[in-house]
Amino acid sequence: MRSGLMARRGRWLVAALAVVLAVSGGGYVLLDRPARDDGRRQHADGLPPATDEVRRGDLSSGSQVDGTLGYAGERKLSTSGPGVLTWAAAEGSAVERDGRLYEVNGRAVRLMYGTVPMYRPLKAGDKGEDVKQLKRNLVALGHGAGLDASDGTFTQGTAAAVKRWQKAHKEKETGEVAREDIAFAPGPQRVKRGDAAVGDEPGPGKPVLTVTGTERIVRFQLDAAKDGSAKTGDKVTVRLPGGTGASGKIDSVGSTAAPDDQNGGPGGGGGGGGGGGGGDKKAKVEVIVVFDSPGDVKGPDQSPVSVSLTGETRTGVLSVPVGALLALSGGGFGVQVVENGRARDVKVELGMFGNGRVEVTGGDLKEGMRVGVPKI
Repeated sequence: MRSGLMARRGRWLVAALAVVLAVSGGGYVLLDRPARDDGRRQHADGLPPATDEVRRGDLSSGSQVDGTLGYAGERKLSTSGPGVLTWAAAEGSAVERDGRLYEVNGRAVRLMYGTVPMYRPLKAGDKGEDVKQLKRNLVALGHGAGLDASDGTFTQGTAAAVKRWQKAHKEKETGEVAREDIAFAPGPQRVKRGDAAVGDEPGPGKPVLTVTGTERIVRFQLDAAKDGSAKTGDKVTVRLPGGTGASGKIDSVGSTAAPDDQNGGPGGGGGGGGGGGGGDKKAKVEVIVVFDSPGDVKGPDQSPVSVSLTGETRTGVLSVPVGALLALSGGGFGVQVVENGRARDVKVELGMFGNGRVEVTGGDLKEGMRVGVPKI
């Protein structure tokens, strides 16, 4: 009797190991040798040391991953002409529409909202989406009374609005906008860092500032083989620095897998490149999370956070604790059903795993039955 009880306890441990390996992609591994008695003694009457309930309800395959709190839309701002950098917005500051980003030779480069970059000077007769962007900004700033912002033509009315904008900043009223007057970005910008110092001559194409959007996001890496567990639109919960939680959803899942060296981080920084060092490289995809209430999210840039993924949900299924599984001698898994002071092994089919439980079918299992579990 004693050896049989020890063997059953060993089968619990073996089953748990097999499940872990199966879920992680390692396959099933069954061992014959029972685990040694480590103090978790079973009853002499053959009953398990503890029981848990067979439950019916919803089961989620959610998981938790590590991520980094950051800001959306990183980009670099470069000067469009030669000159000396005479001022730049401070690191960590936020710049809104018409705010100064930096100055070259004492002339301010101001932020306007739009997705098309400032690639040319804008003047009467010009047409295009960049003209529309300019007109929308002039209207938003109160200088474009009467302008049709849906029309992409730089009209005389546009020139008059530009002059009003220039007058408000005590600039020469030319009615034209030079390339070096404006930088377009999708919305308010946060200065992540300065790439040039006051007094430098950055020159065309050389970065002055690295900026991001002001909206908080989370980035995390996911094994390419598991990218199906994170889908655009899936709900998530993020545990922020300080322990508070914030709800959000997956905004994007990278379509291109990037190699990740576990010993050296992305790009194989720890292995010396070229496959040297034997690093275990796995393909990764980047996942971006946006928050339901981004204005309420606090925490330093690049702070570590944890992301709880909802995963797939099965409704109205029977489940038992993963620890209740037994490795059956004939193969497969079972549970030890305890009824009327007796215990019997019942073979089951496994379904979804989630939150320490596993979906089970077969064996005439019913909600409310008790199944044996090892006592911890």
